[in-house]
Amino acid sequence: MADPKGFLNVARELPERRPVDVRIKSWSEVYEDFGADRLEKQASRCMDCGIPFCHEGCPLGNLIPEWNDLVYRGDWRESIERLHATNNFPEFTGRLCPAPCESACVLGINQDPVTIKRVEVEIIDRAWAEGWVRPQPPAVRTGKRVAVVGSGPAGLAAAQQLTRAGHEVKVYERADRVGGLLRYGIPEFKMEKRHLDRRVSQMRAEGTDFKAGVNVGVDITGDELRAANDAVVLAGGATVWRDLPVPGRELNGVHQAMEYLPPSNKVQEGDLEVSPISAAGKDVVVIGGGDTGADCVGTALRQGAASVTQLEIMPMPPSSRPGSQPWPTYPMLFKMESAHEELASRGGDRVYAVSTTEFVGDADGNLRAIRLVEVGGPETGFAPVEGSEREIPVQLVTLAMGFLGPQREGLLEQLGVELDQRGNVVRDDAYATTVGGVFAAGDMGRGQSLIVWAIAEGRAAASGVDAFLTGRTTLPYPIPPTARPMA
Repeated sequence: MADPKGFLNVARELPERRPVDVRIKSWSEVYEDFGADRLEKQASRCMDCGIPFCHEGCPLGNLIPEWNDLVYRGDWRESIERLHATNNFPEFTGRLCPAPCESACVLGINQDPVTIKRVEVEIIDRAWAEGWVRPQPPAVRTGKRVAVVGSGPAGLAAAQQLTRAGHEVKVYERADRVGGLLRYGIPEFKMEKRHLDRRVSQMRAEGTDFKAGVNVGVDITGDELRAANDAVVLAGGATVWRDLPVPGRELNGVHQAMEYLPPSNKVQEGDLEVSPISAAGKDVVVIGGGDTGADCVGTALRQGAASVTQLEIMPMPPSSRPGSQPWPTYPMLFKMESAHEELASRGGDRVYAVSTTEFVGDADGNLRAIRLVEVGGPETGFAPVEGSEREIPVQLVTLAMGFLGPQREGLLEQLGVELDQRGNVVRDDAYATTVGGVFAAGDMGRGQSLIVWAIAEGRAAASGVDAFLTGRTTLPYPIPPTARPMA
């Protein structure tokens, strides 16, 4: 145990966010530096429980008490070894994961949980700064070829594991740069792309080959891919977005979040001077109250929106854990993300329990307003509340309502893999699909989920592929049992 009285003497503390007026003028990450001495005190709060439920909360099975103890004792070099033992990319999860591990923290039963996520990101950032993160090329090559389709977190994790196991791995990405939604879905202020770039550089040095700008299923057929490789890993994600088919959907100014966010990232990459879909000077409405919606809010504010309103059909969630979501489950709580803080400071609003009934246009086919109605909760089927209709002026709407599954047309049809009732790729316990030698990992198989699940599934699928190719039952980096998909 790090400190037997740590959780009694030290209160939970997180780094400060830079002032709103400062941070919305740039695209840099929003948090101030957090000193090592303060972090070591936070790590001391870990109780090293007899049954560490944080392990169960984390799909990767991260060895949280172990690296908390190492950080408290100042052994940072060993802490990154324990962290990397279960997580290929802690710099991604430490910034982007909603931390189900903290919701499962035993200390959280009656106190504030351990700041697991902050300790994680500080460990990996220090490891990079000290030069401890280096390429790990395999000592022996197997001569087996594996194609990984998709370079999001699931594809990257699978590729790194399989490369280190000695296979010849080629990753295909249809965008012009590697990274999937990490590259073109996550705004720079949530994760600067230098973190992604240096990890991809490490993977290249280990021997992974990346082919960006290749749309598998179009530029290369499914049959060609299988013929050129001994195994294929499908990690293309759940890219079919949920639409809002109400009158006026065709108006200029109504865009999907994944149409709106990528051009903004391309501006940060230097490809564009200005985004072709800009919120500058416009009244903006973001439909969807999740993380993608928050990304749209923060992006619109940095682009200079005149006003921003975020809408959510669900009722406002509680600020503390409800009885229906007991510890150690992950509760649905009201969150004040950095983008929400920025929204409030600019007089914006988060409106709950409303549904959009119509997009209203002008004579030229441009969006000028949306019509809303208040609705009851899920138990009512979101029934409209009589007399609650109203109209909001708006010139730009982004739809951040989630995703429905993988794209069926093209590669999946060509391969002939079986899909389940939700439209996701069917796979067995080894992540093998119904087509021989073809495996599936991440959102393509489990549906829209968390980045930590994507990495866990990428690692687990790599284990299945390696066993298929060589007969080995484990990789050099073992897969914890919790990396298996939930029933």
